This record gives sequence, C-alpha cells and structure tokens, in this order.
Amino acid sequence: MTEKEIGVDVEGHKQQQQQFEEHEGQHAVKGEPATPAVLASPKEVRALLRRQDKRIIPLSATIYFLAYLDRSNIGNARVLNANTKNDMMTETHTTDFQFTIALMIFLVGYFLFEVPSNILLKKFRPSRWLAFLMGSWGLITIGLGGVRSYPQITGVRFLLGVFEAGLFPGLVYYLTFWYRTDERSVRVAFILSSATLAGAFGGAIAYGVGNINQVHGLSGWRWLFILEGIPSVLSSLFVWFILPDYPESAAWLSEGEKELAAQRLAIEGAKGSESALTWSDVRETLTDWRLYGHYAIYFAVSLPFSSLSLFTPSIVSGLGYKDLHAQLLTVPPWAIAYVVSILNSWSADHFNARGVHCAGLAAIGAAGFLASALLPPTAYASRYGTLIVGTSGAFACIPPMLGWLTSNMWSTGSIGLAVALNVSIGAGLGQMPGVWIYKTEEAKRGYPTGHGVNAAMLFFVTIGALCLRVFYGRKNKQAVRAAPEGTTPRLYAL
Repeated sequence: MTEKEIGVDVEGHKQQQQQFEEHEGQHAVKGEPATPAVLASPKEVRALLRRQDKRIIPLSATIYFLAYLDRSNIGNARVLNANTKNDMMTETHTTDFQFTIALMIFLVGYFLFEVPSNILLKKFRPSRWLAFLMGSWGLITIGLGGVRSYPQITGVRFLLGVFEAGLFPGLVYYLTFWYRTDERSVRVAFILSSATLAGAFGGAIAYGVGNINQVHGLSGWRWLFILEGIPSVLSSLFVWFILPDYPESAAWLSEGEKELAAQRLAIEGAKGSESALTWSDVRETLTDWRLYGHYAIYFAVSLPFSSLSLFTPSIVSGLGYKDLHAQLLTVPPWAIAYVVSILNSWSADHFNARGVHCAGLAAIGAAGFLASALLPPTAYASRYGTLIVGTSGAFACIPPMLGWLTSNMWSTGSIGLAVALNVSIGAGLGQMPGVWIYKTEEAKRGYPTGHGVNAAMLFFVTIGALCLRVFYGRKNKQAVRAAPEGTTPRLYAL
C-alpha cells in the first residue's frame, strides 16, 4: 500500500505531529483537538490494526502464557503425586511455612526489578530485552526440577522473580508504542488472559505429567518443571528475531503505513524515538497523586490474582477432589475467566467506561468469594461454582484497570515508569499477602480466611474504581469549562 493509496499527507502530518508533541505530557491541552485528525479511511486504519495485531498480540500472549505457566506450576508441583509421597514438599522435606516463604520470595525479586526492567526495555529495545528475560526464566524453571532442599527452592524462586519481573509491565508499556488509548484494554486482556489459559493448561499438563512419575528415576513434579521450562528457552530465540520493536522501524510496514501509525499515536502513544526517562518524568510521575489511586486498586486486586494462581489446585483439593482429579478440575475456572476477561475489556474500551467495568467485575468477583466463604464446607458443588465466579470477576477487572492507567499518562517516559510502579506495588507488594491467606489447616473448613480476604479486597477495588471514575469525570468537566470557545481540550479516559 503506497502513501498515496493510504491517503497520508506526509509533510503536513510531520508539522502537525511536531505541534502535538510540544504539548505531550501536559494534563490538559487547551485549544488543541483531543486527538489528531486521522488522514486515512476507517478501512485503512482497520487494515493497519489487523497487520499490527497479527504480528504483536499472538506472540505477546504466548510469551506471557509461558511466563505464567513457569511461575505458577509450583502450585501444581506441591500436590502432584502426593498419594505416593512423590510430591515436591515431601521429597524436599519442606514444611507448609517454608513452602509459603518460597512462594513469597519470588515476589520480593519481582518487586525489586520491575522498574529497572522497564527502563532497560526502552534502552535495549523490546525484542532484545524480552527475549533475554524469557530465555533466562526458562533456564531457571528447568533448574527448579533439580532442587533437593528448602534453601535451594528459595534461591531459585528468587531468581525466577527477578527475571520474570519485567515481563508484564514491559508488555503493557510495549503496547503503548503501537495502540491508541481506546485500543489497549482489550489487547491487554488477550495477553493477560493467557494467564487464565496457563492456569487451565497447567492443570491439564500436570495431570498428564503425573502419569510419568518415576520415569527415568524422576518424580512427576521434576518432569513438570523441566518440560514447562524448555518451551520458554526455545521461544526466546523466536522473540529475539520476530517481535517488532516500534512502528517507525518495522520493516513489514510500508512508508505510508508507518506515517499513518505515527499520525494515530502523535498524542495517544509512546514513541520509540524519544528518550526512555527524564528527571522531569520521574518528578511528575511520583508527585501525581491521582496515580496512587490506581496503585491502590491494583494492590488490592493482586491478592486474589496471586492467591488463585498459586492455590487453585489446593482449593479444588479442599472441595473433595483429590490428586490428578483435582488438577483436571482447575481447568474450567480459568477457561471461563478467559472469555469473561476478553468480553469485559472490549466493552470497556468501546464505551470508554473502564472504571465502571472494573468496578462491576470486581463486585461480581467479591460476591463469588464471599459466598464461598459463607457456604458450608461440604457444599462442594456450590463452592466450586462460586470459585468460577470469583476467578472470572477477579481476572476480568484487571485489563481495563491497566488500560485506564496507560490511557491517562501522556508522555513516553512517564508511561513506562507509571506502569512499572503500578505493577511493582501491585504484583510485587500486593501479591505477598496473597501467599499467606489460604491456610493449609483451613482446608477442611473451606478456606474461609482466603475467600474472605479476597472478597474484601475486591470490594475495595469496586469502591476505589468508582471514586477514580468520579474524579476523572469532574476533571473533564473543569477542562471543558476552561477551554476557549470552539476548541476541545484533551480529556481523561473514563
């Protein structure tokens, strides 16, 4: 497709883009249009998006799928082949308390290295940095298959957290180089929801691997780590050569398409040509107090996110299902959560209502966890149903939450820092309590503490998201009133 065919006035656009970039990063752009006029037909824009999606989304989702599989398989290893005393805890002589510490130490590494990793992603290019992280955590996962003691488990899990830390905030940041604000939530959902597929496939894989217990003298849980680490190592080679970095350097886009991509993102996207981070970006991001509202609700949603990823096999076991049967029954909650996440995120972007969608799904998830906490321990079928509702609600509110944050950050450096801080505080600090709330001694009582805490956190997300929605609505009204007559200010996404 040529520049003439795509309808882009290259020189005119460059002047227009320069004008917009002078104002990038301001919280209210008065007298300027909210977004630049796109000098191409809707059909041509859709064609560009399809080309980008085919190159970016499946590969990004696969990367996160493998990362989540390697991160959460320790929950499956904990109970795999427990009936023959060949599970991970028995063979490494690890107590419940020690195992929980090993789970938490992963999050310490995760918390410490998320912000530095996002800075390095911009410095070294997304394809190179993400491939390096992927190959590293794949090798570390394989190494988990050789641990023989609690100190070894703890050390290797810390390293796994270090190298997985940069992936998810890196992918969210990466999308801002390619997509506008109203296009991000659903694409974040496709990537994040691969975690729900990892939860589903993780249970199915563990079920199959459990049947090769003691083959070549290795227990099933050791095979689980080895077989799930190898794909990450091999895939890192493909990521290095295939993942595109930025629209302006994509060889598979024509010059006209590159100009259209740049034009679409002149205001609403990060830019590969800009510096990664300046002290001005740091100061502005750290002193922008509205962002701490986003960090708070992401902290809260991270508890159910982490606890479900690690303890779903144990929760299902507590419902009366044992060993391999329990592994298989972890699949439906994740599979249903995947569909709900995609639909909710599409609707949030389409109606510019991310806050309401986030609050609504969080409330549904909270209701599911609350019901599970209050139901009798022997109401196995009902409690399994509430687990599906809780899982779907908890996971489906996260993509609009992240899309909302990136949509309301307006400079390349500040987007990367804000996303990293958000995920660091949430996925790092926020997930640490999640490893403690499902107590082994409460299995026969149906884990009331775990379900109750998750319900409370999701109700907090509901209230917090609605408060942010009201705040942004008021700020938009103020901006409209202050704008000169005949102009449209840039408004916050809702």
